[in-house]
Amino acid sequence: MAAHQRTVDAVQASYRRIPAMTQLRLAKRTSNLFRPRTRTGAGVEVGDLDNVIAVDVQACTAEVQGMCTYERLVQVTLAHGLMPSVVPQLKTITLGGAVAGLGIESSSLRNGLPHESVLEMDILTGSGELVTASAEQHSDLYEAFPNSYGSLGYAVRLRIRLEPVSPYVALRHVRFRSIDQLTAAVDEVGRTGNWQGEQVHFIDGVVFTPAESYLSLGSWSTRGQPSDYTGQQIYYRSIRDRDRDCLTVHDYLWRWDTDWFWCSAAFGAQHPVLRRLWPRRYRRSDVYHRILGLENRYGIAAKLDSRLGRPARERVVQDVEVPLEQTAGFLAWFTDHVGMAPVWICPLRTRQSWPLYPLEPARTYVNVGFWGTVPIRPGLRDGDVNRAVEQAVSDFGGHKSLYSDVYYDPDTFDAMYGGETLRTVKKRYDPEDRLTGMYEKVVGSR
Repeated sequence: MAAHQRTVDAVQASYRRIPAMTQLRLAKRTSNLFRPRTRTGAGVEVGDLDNVIAVDVQACTAEVQGMCTYERLVQVTLAHGLMPSVVPQLKTITLGGAVAGLGIESSSLRNGLPHESVLEMDILTGSGELVTASAEQHSDLYEAFPNSYGSLGYAVRLRIRLEPVSPYVALRHVRFRSIDQLTAAVDEVGRTGNWQGEQVHFIDGVVFTPAESYLSLGSWSTRGQPSDYTGQQIYYRSIRDRDRDCLTVHDYLWRWDTDWFWCSAAFGAQHPVLRRLWPRRYRRSDVYHRILGLENRYGIAAKLDSRLGRPARERVVQDVEVPLEQTAGFLAWFTDHVGMAPVWICPLRTRQSWPLYPLEPARTYVNVGFWGTVPIRPGLRDGDVNRAVEQAVSDFGGHKSLYSDVYYDPDTFDAMYGGETLRTVKKRYDPEDRLTGMYEKVVGSR
């Protein structure tokens, strides 16, 4: 804690060096965002807030700095036989980022979203004050912080719940021939915690086509012969090939990171020959993200497509939450109007209502994740497919995460993402408006 306090003192000193009335931002090296970012304002140096402060094995809690990645956090907690309640899929997502934004994984039907495991957090507010927020103190900031994307401050320390682990996760990949059958199975697991007489601790799935979808049901296990999907074998392909499987708890938590779900194929990392030449240490999501960043900057593929007479393409990278009973309808719409495949699905339930991302507590939703590009059809413009997705999500009673392209107009955004609460809390903790507003940050000038 003494070392942590020295780092916090340095962060506050960095804040004080920035002239008054100057807009603030985080000065950090990495990001898992997919929307364009304009680096406006002076940077608060937070890069050293990247470690685990302490683990309380008896209480099953951890004190963690805000810029600590889940890769580092899991490394520390697994050594104690523990893991965070929800571990987002990608190694370089930070704890602070998953709380100020959103995260999800296959334990979310049991445990909700990452911010619901937070017991308290120290937040550096726009006024430069360090505020300890919890359900008991500064509860307005505590409840509004999730999904605020830095518009209310930056978490420098978080105390989170942990849960015990077993050495292995035993997997069943169950195929369904309709989405209605799949959602009925999700409902049963959500109500009973079981499927066909076996306990379920983790649940997510993949939709390859409306007639071929899978739920991957995970259960803690003390024994097994684990598979390895960090080498030549590719995890998402195994879902079609194996009814049963087993992974170490470490490899289960990072099963999606090695190939960025299935998106590594865009870089050739799934080609058998190139995969042998591609070092394992570079087969990970942050490497692919950097490669994609170069493409976004220089547009090499777009220029090549143009020379070959191919249509320009629109990036459609989104995660949305749709009520369980509306999932089949939304996926039917998505197949007809977007047509990307496969898509990832992950059921979740929140424990309470969070004002900036107001899902109904105890109601089962399904996160639908789709990441890729589609050709821009004649008569349409870049962004039209994303706008149609936003409208469809609203029509089906859902909500959309804000880590990627966002096109909502101010009034719609305000109604969907707790605008009144955000303004009230921001006025209290950032009275001089030094932090970029949430709409300006996630939508910008679109």
